[in-house]
Amino acid sequence: MKKFPLIVGSAVALLLAGCASAPVALAPVGPGPYASKAAASPTGGLIVYSAKVARREGDNPTWFQHTDYYLEGAQKSERVDNTVGHYEERPRTVHLAAGNYTVKAKASDGQWVTVPVVVQRGETTIVSLDGSWNPVAGDGVGVVRMPNGSPVGWRSDLTMTGN
Repeated sequence: MKKFPLIVGSAVALLLAGCASAPVALAPVGPGPYASKAAASPTGGLIVYSAKVARREGDNPTWFQHTDYYLEGAQKSERVDNTVGHYEERPRTVHLAAGNYTVKAKASDGQWVTVPVVVQRGETTIVSLDGSWNPVAGDGVGVVRMPNGSPVGWRSDLTMTGN
């Protein structure tokens, strides 16, 4: 009987330690090398393909939507509602001034990931954390990847260096 509290206490400590783990931090992600430049636009776009969550309503079929995420920048910090409509699966495109931001979102494995992003005028930066993006062969050199090898987005310095 005296071992029971010790076992329960150890189990709780392990669970809390697992929940308190630091989020994964990645290299900066920016617009891809194939992005077309829309010089007339004063802002850039950001699309985050965060983890998907199943939604159900009454007898309707189940649908999936991307989870909300947190966006931090020099002058803003906000939670982004990552849906474009009630039944839509597409994530929201956020229009931002050119600059450096930080996205904190859930990946497909449920883990929180911190991704620095670079938004450039007239271009869209895409962050893929839901496991749906598969860059074509030969493009691997400029890809930011999760520790498990999953591609997340293009390195932010690609459009500046041409690599």
